[in-house]
Amino acid sequence: MENAQEQAEQWPELDYENWKDTYATLHMWLQIVGKIRLAKTAWINHCWHVALYVTARGLTTSPIPDGARTFQIDFDFVEHRLWITTSNGAVRSMQLQPRSVANFYEELFAHLSALGLSAKIYASPNEVVDAIPFNQDHQHAAYDKQDVNRFWRALVQADRVLKQFRAGFIGKSSPVHFFWGSFDLAVTRFSGRTAPIHPGGAPHCPDWVMREAYSHEVSSCGFWPGAAQLPYPVFYSYAYPEAPGFSAARVHPESAHYDATLREFILPYDVVRGHAAPDTVLLEFLQSSYEAAANLGGWDRFALERAQTPSAHNRTSR
Repeated sequence: MENAQEQAEQWPELDYENWKDTYATLHMWLQIVGKIRLAKTAWINHCWHVALYVTARGLTTSPIPDGARTFQIDFDFVEHRLWITTSNGAVRSMQLQPRSVANFYEELFAHLSALGLSAKIYASPNEVVDAIPFNQDHQHAAYDKQDVNRFWRALVQADRVLKQFRAGFIGKSSPVHFFWGSFDLAVTRFSGRTAPIHPGGAPHCPDWVMREAYSHEVSSCGFWPGAAQLPYPVFYSYAYPEAPGFSAARVHPESAHYDATLREFILPYDVVRGHAAPDTVLLEFLQSSYEAAANLGGWDRFALERAQTPSAHNRTSR
């Protein structure tokens, strides 16, 4: 009983309907902060320079250059504060609480100005249908601390397992990172070959961005908390380009299925959190869906995969 309770805390319940208003507000706040990183950071292939990263307390931009200084912005989902810290020791913070996107935007940029940090961003969201400019968005103003904390704890688990999965690949691979546009945690493996030109089509996102992101063949997987069209959290896996037969491939466990609208294999988060061995069932899904993409796509798996990772003894003996 104690183990079941501990697992429920580690893999918390995420009810989309219960937290969708907070989710929508947090999405906009993360976009604002992510766009600051985008505006100040050198362009990295496949838009990797824009992402946020899971921490032991929330999400971070990681260090952002500002002339000779650096700064970073951290969401703390334990104490529910936003922290701005600089390499010369300055610190500012603001409370995460129910407030409009416009109010959040105004206070955040006031703190940046007080710290002497300059950042000009495109002040409207990407990859959402109804893109309200941040400084005009008084519609999204919900913030439930418990819901946000549960979401972050789910990210912690997903981040941990995705990093374990990433370790089995020695070809080109992305970090495990959080994309604030699509609001998902992802890791991407590459075959090494170029891909057909991506058609684009993401709302309020230039097609050239998507084409640069998908310039090479990928097998990508991650965690997504859902949306109106799929109102529950899922783990997902897809390939671009999608090889013939991919949608019909056998992927484990049996509760995973191919979604023809998303063009992805999905495994409900609740299947993982309710399983006796969550890590095992999630890794089974990630590996089997990757193998479907790699085998059908003709990837050179021998050259791209690690036979085994170094043992714990080898990792601590140097």
